[in-house]
Amino acid sequence: MTIKELYPDVLTEDMEYEYKALLSPDKPVKWAKTIVGYANGNGGIMFVGVSNSGEAFGIELDEIDKTKLLIAQINDRHIFPHAKIRYMMRSVDANAEKFVLAVSVVPADSVVRYREGDFNETVYIKGDGNSTPASPEDIISLSKRKFGVDNETSEIPYEEDRWREYLELCRKYREKSSIPTIKDLQNEEIVSKEGYAKSGFIMFSDAYDGDDSLICCRLWKGKDKTGTVLDSGRYKGSLAKVFQNVLNFIERNTRTGWRKTESGGREEVRAYPKEAIREALVNAVAHRDYSIAGTQIDVDIYSDRIDIVSPGSWLLPKSYDQYPVGSIPSIRRNAIIAACLDMANLMERGGTGFQTMVESYKGSAEHLQPGVLIYPGFLDLRLFDLIYEDSTMQAVQDELSDAQKILEVLRTEGPKHIKELQIVTSYKSRSQFLSEVINPLMEDGVIYRDGNVKSPRALIKLKNRG
Repeated sequence: MTIKELYPDVLTEDMEYEYKALLSPDKPVKWAKTIVGYANGNGGIMFVGVSNSGEAFGIELDEIDKTKLLIAQINDRHIFPHAKIRYMMRSVDANAEKFVLAVSVVPADSVVRYREGDFNETVYIKGDGNSTPASPEDIISLSKRKFGVDNETSEIPYEEDRWREYLELCRKYREKSSIPTIKDLQNEEIVSKEGYAKSGFIMFSDAYDGDDSLICCRLWKGKDKTGTVLDSGRYKGSLAKVFQNVLNFIERNTRTGWRKTESGGREEVRAYPKEAIREALVNAVAHRDYSIAGTQIDVDIYSDRIDIVSPGSWLLPKSYDQYPVGSIPSIRRNAIIAACLDMANLMERGGTGFQTMVESYKGSAEHLQPGVLIYPGFLDLRLFDLIYEDSTMQAVQDELSDAQKILEVLRTEGPKHIKELQIVTSYKSRSQFLSEVINPLMEDGVIYRDGNVKSPRALIKLKNRG
């Protein structure tokens, strides 16, 4: 008799199942990982007393009892949180002397691990026909799908060499250019007491390459998406590096002007206050819903505004316009990611980030104040260009930034030498031009140098980003 004849009502096409002749008590991980894999997935059934080919030979009743007891012991001692298991048994002969035991595993509400010893834990997931150890990315995905959080403890030990980009971010924004100690990270529960990184912290590691860190940036000619895309960038990987790349993109594609003062001097006027841009991006990274597969944060720069759109519903009980300006309560969707940003001195623990944006726009017209547009499934944090409507800044408004001038020349005239590009900008120092314009564009993957770095014949070309 085949197992499909014995359990025709269970073995449907969409039901996962696996066959086992017997369960060995000597090496329980060989079969326990199947239970863990089912619990971490959509559930499934492990049939005991069945050959690999699907022949249901069955086991005797006393062996059934021993098997159920063995499963209960392993579940109690080695599987955490404990898997929810149901049993069924059906005889394979007319005399009802032998039976096939069906071990049905229910999908778990949180990530299930197999534990050997005090600190050796493994997360298993179901693959094609077998259960395999989960990768750090798999664990992150599981934890988000299971209960929407980012604080699952991984098996990756914290080592500074693995988080160099994050530590550079900390040096840039923390007081005295300091970096957090492992004790600092443990106090904020970013790293476990045993020294292992939480799943949210892995997203800041140098080697992280998950698609869920993707941020897409575009510079539009005009006030909507019907215009031409003048510049674009797709950044993913370490959240620390992505964050800095996006800031660089916004910086090179927004203008700085000058306004005459009453004393006859000039004062700098930025289209967007640096504090507002940084806080808006921090908010998007910290609060987006990373469990929605196939989505990303979008940064769209128009002639009069910036829209930073992130996946995730509005979590507060009232709509945005029902809260007084600058007094939006703080609810952290991703506790560990928010803690990482807070540790880097980028996120206000008290939830005053939006207040910082409002303060940076102080004195501007009411219709230019930062705002949040709420749509089903995503949020749009909008910042307005402070010099777009200012008639005293009209001349500046019509000018392109030096980086935009470079990109426009390369698009319309083709590859150029460094000297030819420097001429179209306001830079007199070659080294300053390289460090502030050319090198950042190269680091962002927008342009590249064709030829030896020291050769005057080397050409700067646009990178094909299609």
